[in-house]
Amino acid sequence: MKNGKKPTLAQKKFLQDTGLDSEKWLIVKDTPEEMVIVSRIALQRRSGKTKTIRKAKK
Repeated sequence: MKNGKKPTLAQKKFLQDTGLDSEKWLIVKDTPEEMVIVSRIALQRRSGKTKTIRKAKK
């Protein structure tokens, strides 16, 4: 799995709008259609499960 990166301000706002705490998630992949994130806690436990959030098309 690729390393997660700290979210940008726009990504933090998107995570908060979806009801997630931006301090607990790292961004693995961000495309116009979807965002793949991984929990910081999951990385510490080495489980590394990811979560995919679909973005609404404008």
